[in-house]
Amino acid sequence: MRKFTSKTLLIATHNSGKLEEIADLLGDFGITVVGAAELDLPEPHETGTSFVENARIKAHAAAKATGLPALSDDSGIEIDGLDGAPGVYTADWAETPSGRDFVLAMTRAHDELVARGAPKPWTARFCCTFVLAWPDGHDEVFEGRMEGQIVWPMRGGHGHGYDPIFQPKGFAQTFGEMDRWQKNRISHRADAFRKLIAVFEHD
Repeated sequence: MRKFTSKTLLIATHNSGKLEEIADLLGDFGITVVGAAELDLPEPHETGTSFVENARIKAHAAAKATGLPALSDDSGIEIDGLDGAPGVYTADWAETPSGRDFVLAMTRAHDELVARGAPKPWTARFCCTFVLAWPDGHDEVFEGRMEGQIVWPMRGGHGHGYDPIFQPKGFAQTFGEMDRWQKNRISHRADAFRKLIAVFEHD
């Protein structure tokens, strides 16, 4: 595994919440974090058919454009009763002409499970893939998962995306009912991040 030795890391996201979360997680390593929006980078088209493909597209585009090592992530939810959908199309299911509507996306997931007669429990998992890319084309991949099930009706007003219908394994609450810090400790992103930090730790 290649170690990270730079002082600055580019986070290939235009999402300020995600940038803040990653900057916070990297606080102990003395690394300066900069976001893609700050450098006015365009968002590349995510044409991959897997989380790792899309994360690679974003990380390599950012590293190539700036000459900085770049970290990107791609994440989503896989529902077994829907053959793994929405998967890489997790955000696409929420797209409407007036912006993203995740209540619409969650309702679609529920309605399709019912229409298919999928047996309960409706097992599912959140997946997160981090890709750290260097300007020379090298990259390292770190994958995280959180197993659980889809519940209905929606529960909780915290979090974002599909959180109100996802109940993580071993917990009585949905992600939507958990406070941000509790969710961040057990989430798919936390699982991937625990693997990623090995890159920043030096003997």
